[in-house]
Amino acid sequence: MTKVPFLDIVAQFNSVQEDIEQNVLEVLRSGGYILGGKVKEFEEKIADYCEAKYGIACASGTDALLLSLMAYDIGPGDEVITTPFTFFATAGVVARLGATIVFADVEEKTFNLDPKSVEERITAKTKAIIPVHLFGHAVDMDAFMDMAKTNNIAVIEDACQAIGTTFKGKKVGSLGHTGCFSFYPTKNLGGAGDGGIVTTNDDALEKKIRKLRVHGAFPKYFHAMVGLNSRLDALQAAILLAKLPHLDKWNEQRRKNACRYNELLQGLPVTLPHEEPYAHHIYHQFAIRVENRDEINKRLNGKEVGSGIYYPLALHLQECFGELGYREGDLPVTEAVCKDIVSLPIFAEMTEEQVSFAAKALRETINEVHGSAAEAGA
Repeated sequence: MTKVPFLDIVAQFNSVQEDIEQNVLEVLRSGGYILGGKVKEFEEKIADYCEAKYGIACASGTDALLLSLMAYDIGPGDEVITTPFTFFATAGVVARLGATIVFADVEEKTFNLDPKSVEERITAKTKAIIPVHLFGHAVDMDAFMDMAKTNNIAVIEDACQAIGTTFKGKKVGSLGHTGCFSFYPTKNLGGAGDGGIVTTNDDALEKKIRKLRVHGAFPKYFHAMVGLNSRLDALQAAILLAKLPHLDKWNEQRRKNACRYNELLQGLPVTLPHEEPYAHHIYHQFAIRVENRDEINKRLNGKEVGSGIYYPLALHLQECFGELGYREGDLPVTEAVCKDIVSLPIFAEMTEEQVSFAAKALRETINEVHGSAAEAGA
């Protein structure tokens, strides 16, 4: 067994096993497996947690993004600006609807969408911006909401990696026109399969998204629009309801582990994660930048420390988006980050000993790869 796994999902399950099993049995005995009472309860509690008026549960974080775009009738001829440094779904949903993806560059310190780069790309065809609260660090929402007001465009928060993150003390997912969350098992709040939710404070958007997730039907079998089959299973809601009361504690433990890393990695030739004064980072990832990244990542795994690369190739350079015409050099900050970023293990159940082991392994690895210069800086 790896001494320090990249993530230990089982350890989290063990800590809340009794509550999860009780909730799951309740659903199984009820026969209400699709939507229903547990999902309604979960929607209300997530909305309350995120300081939003509504929560509309769906099948995945990808669908949360897709439903948000569909609620704005975004399609061919429309442009949506987003980041090239994120999970594929953020851009994939735009392409799925036939709209044009416009990629802007990211900030060097936070890796989040750069408001200045976005502003330069707004045109009369721009219908939405999708900023991503990457790795659990909030974007500068004031800048994007100002653009939205000035240009009459939607801001769809991709908060799939950021449940519990705040911007100036306010929860992400409540600041844009919609917020999109994922409950994929590896997330800070993860289920036992796919799941997602859309949050919003807009009455009309809530009604439309709620229809769209059930084939556009309301009442049942009467279809005002063409939607999706995107419903959260009651079993997933039951599991997530058991975990939700522990989320803040788990996020704070991640922050403590990040603080420990920051102390132990001082003096190494690496760029450590940055936290802006306006943000409360929840460290979905602890991402550092280091030269010779691929070799260091390989050697860390050889030392039984699970590390990972998020993301090795920016979306604007992916083959499937070749027709958009982007070339290497178009978004220089993003491209530079992709070449040297690597994530170290971080999760709530991670012990001090595991953090120390991973930090020591990184120090040894850098000294092996970079030689005496790294040792001298330690």
